[in-house]
Amino acid sequence: MAEVSAERMTMVDTQIRPSDVTKFTVIDAMLSVPREEFVPDRVRGTAYCDGQIVLGGGRVMLEPRTLAKMLDALDIQPSELVLDLGCGLGYSSAVVARLAEAVIAVEEDTEMAAEAEARLVMAGVDNVAVFPAPLAEGGLRHGPYDVVMLQGGIETLPNAIMSQIKEGGRIAAIFVQEALGVCRIGLRSGGSVDWRDAFNAVAPVLRGFAREREFQL
Repeated sequence: MAEVSAERMTMVDTQIRPSDVTKFTVIDAMLSVPREEFVPDRVRGTAYCDGQIVLGGGRVMLEPRTLAKMLDALDIQPSELVLDLGCGLGYSSAVVARLAEAVIAVEEDTEMAAEAEARLVMAGVDNVAVFPAPLAEGGLRHGPYDVVMLQGGIETLPNAIMSQIKEGGRIAAIFVQEALGVCRIGLRSGGSVDWRDAFNAVAPVLRGFAREREFQL
């Protein structure tokens, strides 16, 4: 464990702190969760790399820097309910669980959802509920949510997701246009979401979040 803890400390010191992540709660959460327990077994040795980890099916685990900057911008409070869309094998949900009261994690790949649930139980995380469901539908049964996070890129945000954010609630999403992307933080106010650019980031577009292409001859 000492070696793993050292790798985790190095990740925080070299990837997260230099990226203007300043909230102690976020730094502590990133230090506390063993990332190697939530990556595919075949790449366990690269759990703390400065880059995305391929999960399969066009999906990735976001870089530690990107997740930490999202969390820093969202400023999740201990009393809040968070919807984590595209939780993969559960790492993001495990980190968020240390910040929030409870997390609803949605994963549409049923095998990944089952594995995420098992890994979260193994890690002793008891305030996350994992549900296999299409990501674009969100988690309607348990909303509305104080915070919504998307663990992948989007081109457009479905109305179903928008409607699950509480009034005054926040959302973090990586908007992608071709090879470029920016993480935006949205605040729901008066029935709509006002967005601000937070930082540059890119990720594969999640299924159900691509813009419809116009047919051209």
